[in-house]
Amino acid sequence: MNTEIKKKVLLVEDDPNLGMLLQEYLKHKNFEVDLKRDGVEGLFAFRKNSYDILLLDVMMPKKDGFTVAEEIRKEDKEIPIIFLTAKSLKEDKIKGLTIGADDYITKPFSMEILELKMHAILRRTEKHDVQVALDEYRAGDCILDYKNQKINVKGSEIKLTTKENELLRLFFEKKNQILERELALKHVWQDDSYFTARSMDVFISKIRKYIKDDERLQILNIHGQGYKLVENEIA
Repeated sequence: MNTEIKKKVLLVEDDPNLGMLLQEYLKHKNFEVDLKRDGVEGLFAFRKNSYDILLLDVMMPKKDGFTVAEEIRKEDKEIPIIFLTAKSLKEDKIKGLTIGADDYITKPFSMEILELKMHAILRRTEKHDVQVALDEYRAGDCILDYKNQKINVKGSEIKLTTKENELLRLFFEKKNQILERELALKHVWQDDSYFTARSMDVFISKIRKYIKDDERLQILNIHGQGYKLVENEIA
């Protein structure tokens, strides 16, 4: 049985035939794919959900792919982006790569080649799942003093254990993104056995209690994947 966690893809393509074919192909290759038909829908989906990689058509109604990518790059500098486009001019390729795309594929293209490029890009980006630690992280009304292993919740300070500190760091780094269980287990415990996973659940419960007084923050269980620290907007 394949227990590998599926990588989540946002595919924004206005050609209904190509969009459906590509969605079905990638699903068959063990990706989870959200298909959107225009740039506005795509941008809304990106802001609402968590994805591992984005596939953007360039010539789309409402918002073109370049505009969507520019707006995404203001919010997320790291998420991989591949442009899929019929525009083959060198100037267009330069523009797409300058915006911050990881690749630029001209239509018509081989789906097998696209899949290989996606895997290559994901392998590179996965190496950076855990970033270089900062001294301090902020979310909602909470401040994590990572260096001194303390969290300040609306003026109230709590001393943390080493594992609590490391787990909170991951949550703060991946705020509004899915924190995969396997990543947390390997980074904090260097182990992903059943018993260690049960131990992590206890730590998650303790962290929920630490941040419960901050109405802007909540930790959600994401079935089959992990957890998400959600920072809600101020009402």
